[in-house]
Amino acid sequence: MTKLRSMMAKASVFSMAILKTCHGFYVPGVRPYEFEQGEEVPMKVNSLTSIHTQLPKDYYRLPFCRPTGGPKMASENLGEFLTGNKIQNSPYSINMLREVYCQVLCQVTLTKLEAHTLATHIKYGYHNNWIIDNLPGASVGLSGSGQQQTHYAGGFPIGFTAQDTKEMYVYNHVNIILEYHNPEGKDGHRVVGFAVEPMSIAHEYAGGYEWDGESSEGFTKPLDVCETNEHISRDMINGFKRVAPGENIIYTYDVTWEYSETAWASRWDVYLSEDHMVPAQVHWYSITNSILVVLFLSLLVVSILVRSLRRDIAGYNAMAALTDEEKEEELDESGWKLVHADVFRPPSNYPMAFCIMVGSGAQIGLCAFFTICCAAVGFLSPARRGSLMTATLIFYMLCGCLAGYVSSRLYKSFRGRQWQMCTLATATAFPGLCFMIFIFFNTILAFFRSTASVPFLDLVIVAAMWCCVSIPLVFLGAYFGYKEESMEFPTVTSTIARAVPEPSFFMKPLVGISMAGMVPFAAAYVELFFIMTSLWMDQFYYVFGFTLVVFVILLITCAEVTVLLCYYQLCAENHRWWWFSFFASGSTAAYTFVYSFFWFRSLEASKMLITYMLYFGYMFLICTAMFLVTGSVGALTSLWFIRKIFGTIKVD
Repeated sequence: MTKLRSMMAKASVFSMAILKTCHGFYVPGVRPYEFEQGEEVPMKVNSLTSIHTQLPKDYYRLPFCRPTGGPKMASENLGEFLTGNKIQNSPYSINMLREVYCQVLCQVTLTKLEAHTLATHIKYGYHNNWIIDNLPGASVGLSGSGQQQTHYAGGFPIGFTAQDTKEMYVYNHVNIILEYHNPEGKDGHRVVGFAVEPMSIAHEYAGGYEWDGESSEGFTKPLDVCETNEHISRDMINGFKRVAPGENIIYTYDVTWEYSETAWASRWDVYLSEDHMVPAQVHWYSITNSILVVLFLSLLVVSILVRSLRRDIAGYNAMAALTDEEKEEELDESGWKLVHADVFRPPSNYPMAFCIMVGSGAQIGLCAFFTICCAAVGFLSPARRGSLMTATLIFYMLCGCLAGYVSSRLYKSFRGRQWQMCTLATATAFPGLCFMIFIFFNTILAFFRSTASVPFLDLVIVAAMWCCVSIPLVFLGAYFGYKEESMEFPTVTSTIARAVPEPSFFMKPLVGISMAGMVPFAAAYVELFFIMTSLWMDQFYYVFGFTLVVFVILLITCAEVTVLLCYYQLCAENHRWWWFSFFASGSTAAYTFVYSFFWFRSLEASKMLITYMLYFGYMFLICTAMFLVTGSVGALTSLWFIRKIFGTIKVD
């Protein structure tokens, strides 16, 4: 009992150490920049996004003001391209500590096509995503009760739809609110806050002046809404700017500078916590829920397995010590010892596929663990766009050695002879499925002119990484796996397989498989909701300390449930446990996929077919990866457990 308390205390300290990383933010490799007074502060624009369509679009596809000389791409990494980011320069002129009052940017006369395109994007709820000094622009607006509120994720809308007339109005004026901080010992100023308050204003020039949109006079003429040295507020608006063919849209902006005590190192805190919109207690509830599930399962496994196994092993070994006459007087043997000559028989159906799936699951699981660990300590931050995707690709490739090693070790223990085919399939099966689905969606997205469509050169880079790095590493791992001695089993497998008796209803494998995934899914359900929200609703997610704990708890729960169910299957004299252990543990992914159908309603998705295809297509891939990870954990844990229990009994 004292030992158990000591282990629980150590586990609690370890968990607290991990969870503390949720509150720190320092990101290695990101350096602050000090702006001098009057120095230009460049503002960039990213792709337009909508949670209702899941189709990011190029900012300059809509009739917005363009920079002099045309838009130019900012430098982007591979992860940014793969996640649909397209960062470009903007025409907005912003200088450190220089206030701007109702500055005219440009005038756009809408054609019929432009008016239709702009209205369609407003209807689908597209948002602007602006960036200053690597900070995304927060959205300042009014709540349903009329109170001002700020959202720090997802950008700000490009317009709105009137509730009564259903007409579309564009936000053609923005109040750009910038916060700065003066660090001690530095001469310059650091940007520590960036928010945008969009407004729709039916601008008219004072005195009835009409601008052609090109002459320099239009930039200096006063507008009827604007007042000298006064920022525009909502009280000053006398009409909204309607979207219709032939309308002249005058784009204007204000710039406000405010001093803030927020240090540069903690400027992302308000973004990551969404200004504490989601209380930290919710994540603690998630962790507590998961830990309670694991403790309950652990106690159940200990109380059932340990007591039953001790009794069984003692009885079997005592039986082995009896003489033949004494054995005849004893009752017939029953239980899991009866299948000792068949329990390590290779799967009768698709043994190579089993090895491939277990190896692939081990690769994905280790990749996920390394990625979450790096994110938990701050190396993969929203401040470094695309870093999470890039890290995932790199870790997945490097973990190819493990996939080759695990699949080869299993396949050799099954006495398989087509080792080249097994290794090649391990290296290409799951990544090939992902690549084909990705290419299919990429082709469709190209027709929709979405920025989520990856350029051809980047596709070549990903394919080269797969063919030149990942596949050779899988073969390298398989080489070392086949060089080792074949896995030894504690019992000898008979020539003829033992018949499996007809089980009762609750002992049927399909019943066990369908019920097994329920408990691990319940352990990770709460945190899964936040991950889905971040993935599909453009929300920041950075509590990777919680994610790491929940991920480990999920794997432990899968292992415990599978071991318990496999024990009962062996007691029912069913020696076909290989595939059962994989599917029982992997059924967690089936519950996740079913849950994604219910969660899909949260998106209020458009009626576009591509939206449904993207959501359910990528959720299928995510759940397939989850199926392989949890399935491989269940299968490998069951293999270890069964080798242990059969190694403790004496078999004639």
